[in-house]
Amino acid sequence: MAGVGTQRSLMKIYSAVLIIIILLGANLAQAERLAVSAGVANVRSGPGTEYEILWKVEKYHPIFVIEKTDSWYHFRDFEGDKGWLHDSLVSKIKTIITKGEVNNIRSGPGTKFKILFTVEKGIPFKVLTRKEGWIHIQHADGDKGWIHASLVW
Repeated sequence: MAGVGTQRSLMKIYSAVLIIIILLGANLAQAERLAVSAGVANVRSGPGTEYEILWKVEKYHPIFVIEKTDSWYHFRDFEGDKGWLHDSLVSKIKTIITKGEVNNIRSGPGTKFKILFTVEKGIPFKVLTRKEGWIHIQHADGDKGWIHASLVW
């Protein structure tokens, strides 16, 4: 039978594990994937318009939220770059962004379908539907096609 000292040590360990789980859960609750809903959005160095514009992103650019401060999202993107966007510029839209250097956009979900156009790395698209490892996508300019899931983030 375990002694009182052993039971206290186990309780301390259980308490520490519980605190870690709660803290991780709080961070996961903030972790969210959103996308730019404005035509073009300024990515800033901090949570406010007084902060420097680091770069601009176009509609459907996906982001992974790190934290939210008031009405600003601190995020990272598919390349690991970090910045801030105002919450009025983003929403819950299913999107992807190309990660291959050259990406074929096809007329249907498979390599036997015609290549409609190609895009470089970093082009965002809205997700229309998915089918067997392929994603039907639409660019902000209206162009549609299919891309293989392995080519996107």
